[in-house]
Amino acid sequence: MLLVAGVGALAVWLVVTFAAVVTPVLLALLGSALLGPLYRRMRAVKVQRSAAAALTCVALVVFVAGVGFVVVHSLLETGDEIVASLKEAARKLLPRLGASGTSLNDTIDSLKAFATKYGARAASGVVSGISIVGQLIATAVLALLLTFFFLRDGARFPALLREAAPDGTGPLLERIAHRAFAAVQGFMRGTTVIALIDAVLIGIGLLILRVPGAAGLAALVFVGAYIPYLGAFISGAVAVLVALADRGWVIGLWALGVVLAVQVLEGHVLQPIVQSRTVHMHPALVLLAITAGASLAGILGMLLAVPIAAAAFGALDELRHREPDVPPEVEGPPSHPAG
Repeated sequence: MLLVAGVGALAVWLVVTFAAVVTPVLLALLGSALLGPLYRRMRAVKVQRSAAAALTCVALVVFVAGVGFVVVHSLLETGDEIVASLKEAARKLLPRLGASGTSLNDTIDSLKAFATKYGARAASGVVSGISIVGQLIATAVLALLLTFFFLRDGARFPALLREAAPDGTGPLLERIAHRAFAAVQGFMRGTTVIALIDAVLIGIGLLILRVPGAAGLAALVFVGAYIPYLGAFISGAVAVLVALADRGWVIGLWALGVVLAVQVLEGHVLQPIVQSRTVHMHPALVLLAITAGASLAGILGMLLAVPIAAAAFGALDELRHREPDVPPEVEGPPSHPAG
């Protein structure tokens, strides 16, 4: 147990130290696991390997850009209306919270004074934020290029793994790699299907309730579904708060009912059916994995934590159920007849 803990700690330290290299590789693995069926379908209709991989990456870029555009455009389009609704709600709630002598203008003036006091620190934060955005763009570009190579040359990896493995361990390592990648594939495909169903159902409910920015909120639900449990809770809470601020308590409660109904449908119907063939992890383990990922790499760590844990459980499952290696027969000394 101490040896396993030491190896695990060393692996985590290496991942954190070389995060600039590890993060694009992990994102590329997730992308290739999700888009593998599309690439193989193109290859089945005789599309050349490089062209099929390039078209698959283009589809990924279009999809991600489309989701981001819907979220940003919808939220910005109704941003003024949402802010006005929040101000009105604050004006009504402040007297009930014991702040009868405090007006909304006083609160805004206090916030302005706070912003002025910490303006220099905020300016340095903007500079560091620009640097972070540059790093994110570089990571995304590198991950996209690696996804292209993983899709195009993925069939060669098992042979390379067998060649690099020590004597006699090549087949076992190949089976472990296949099992881990299959777990990641199942997680990504199942989560995508569930996220799409959640987004469509919640989006329809918000449109019926005439909540502003329903399309953007539905896209936010889709993205948040890739963080199990926590992502659905946060994105659903945002949708409920927008409905509450813009349409009042009644519509807010109806929006809460829609979100809860979809979550019950997901937990009791969609998860057992769609992800029945993937690695099953206890919700406590999933939450611990998300917490560990958040502590190591923030939001990106939360997104990557569960697929990595699924791959690890898949590898352990292969080791637990593998057939024992049969040692070669050893000839003993020739037997001599008695006497």
